Amino acid sequence: MQKQYVRTLFDSIAYRYDFLNHLLSGGVDLYWRRVAVEALRDSGPEKILDVATGTGDFAVAALRLNPQEVVGVDISERMLAFGKKKIQARGLERVIRLEAGDAEHLHFTDETFDAAIVAFGVRNFEHIGKGISEMYRVLKPEGRIVVLEFSKPRIFPFKQIYFFYFLNILPLIGRIVSKDRAAYRYLPETVLKFPDGEEFVSVLRAAGFVDATSQPLTFGIATLYMGRKKRKPEVGGRESEVMSHET
Repeated sequence: MQKQYVRTLFDSIAYRYDFLNHLLSGGVDLYWRRVAVEALRDSGPEKILDVATGTGDFAVAALRLNPQEVVGVDISERMLAFGKKKIQARGLERVIRLEAGDAEHLHFTDETFDAAIVAFGVRNFEHIGKGISEMYRVLKPEGRIVVLEFSKPRIFPFKQIYFFYFLNILPLIGRIVSKDRAAYRYLPETVLKFPDGEEFVSVLRAAGFVDATSQPLTFGIATLYMGRKKRKPEVGGRESEVMSHET
């Protein structure tokens, strides 16, 4: 039920989605994406999966890493249609591929990608743990996950100012520009319910990720989460030889 609601909602605002993202965040969402992409630079991923890609903004930002391929998946066909037009206009079709897909049932084989990224989409998953586990499954050993998501500021007085804007001004502007009453009422609701901070770090660890961390951005309006898929234990390698010798 929730998936169909999310699909319908984002289909309805697809034509204004990019504009509203930049308007309502004051353009700081572009900075957040750059920070998230740079978090992957040291690992040098060649094949990247962008989950809940929407219109492909994060997939395009990921090209700063010079990957061989970026695959974006989303359940909203209209969001993907606008994303494909954007990618074609920039001549990026050979590097970025957008396709329909469910984050909780990814249609890729195990250990396909070097990195999995998602920006402002995890809170829309019907089952967050399932979606994160799916990303773990399709990552290669030592593969990285980067999640960029809205969070709840906790510092006085910024917290109070932000929540007034977030709960009153943002939905009003979103409704006027997108002509959709429900869409930007839904945004604050999902942010308030999302298990941010250490609670989400625990979700990453439960899925199997190690070195899971969180980094608040812009006074905690958004948070960058990172994790690494464990390397497979070597069979008959050095560790096995040591254990055999000790026995």
